[in-house]
Amino acid sequence: MFSEDFLRSVDVHELLPQQEPFVMIDNITYVDEVRTITETIIDEKNIFVENGHLMVAGAMENIAQTCAARLGFYNKYVLKKDVQIGFIGAVRNFEIESLPAVGDKITTTIDVLEEVFKMTLAKAAITCKGRMMIQTEMKIALKKD
Repeated sequence: MFSEDFLRSVDVHELLPQQEPFVMIDNITYVDEVRTITETIIDEKNIFVENGHLMVAGAMENIAQTCAARLGFYNKYVLKKDVQIGFIGAVRNFEIESLPAVGDKITTTIDVLEEVFKMTLAKAAITCKGRMMIQTEMKIALKKD
């Protein structure tokens, strides 16, 4: 298994097809076959920040990029493959308790429920200081090679 120190040293830009200003995660802190956890500090310069808070679209993108970071990490460090491009296929059961504010450090956890062909269904949660902010299920479709 990979240590948290190693995971934090990984440049997420190498794992994601997105690049600045669209990168919505700062670090991977945990990854295994089912679960991936990332951290992000909400920056006022983030393109998805409005009125001092991360917008819903930014939260969705943060979750999608946590899924992408998981795949990118496995491709690069386990399978020795290139980064793949994915798309949000569906979002369901999207529940918002509150939106993160500028300066908040959020933790995003995804748990893979199913992987079939080039489709991944993940349960996701965004928390801040141990408090649930957003939870949902997201289906990610990978672009065909």
